[in-house]
Amino acid sequence: MNNKTTAGFTIVEVLVAVVVLSVGVIALMGSTAMTTRMIGQGRRTTMAMEVATRRLEALRAFANTTNPPCTAGGFASGGPVTANGVTETWIVPGAGTSRAVSAIVTYPRAGGTDTDTLQTVIRCR
Repeated sequence: MNNKTTAGFTIVEVLVAVVVLSVGVIALMGSTAMTTRMIGQGRRTTMAMEVATRRLEALRAFANTTNPPCTAGGFASGGPVTANGVTETWIVPGAGTSRAVSAIVTYPRAGGTDTDTLQTVIRCR
């Protein structure tokens, strides 16, 4: 009787391990590409919201430069203005002691464009 012990893996076990590892690597590559796209979209959205925020703060500053407030020439609707791929338009209602001011931004995204609106109320008294 010959009792022989063997160590190591069979070729079938190695092939199964390679297939499982390959499927995992391919799935990881796919999720990495999606994450990269999402980060890029987040940057574009953040940039667009910064543009809208700057516009609303400029309008707030214009509103407070005169006495009575909200009579400055710069406190008015305007646009569209495009810079760095972001187009902005702003709407200032013509009357009222509290005005709901809107900044509308349009920016590119994968497969088209997105439009977001940022609103605030500016007191004019």
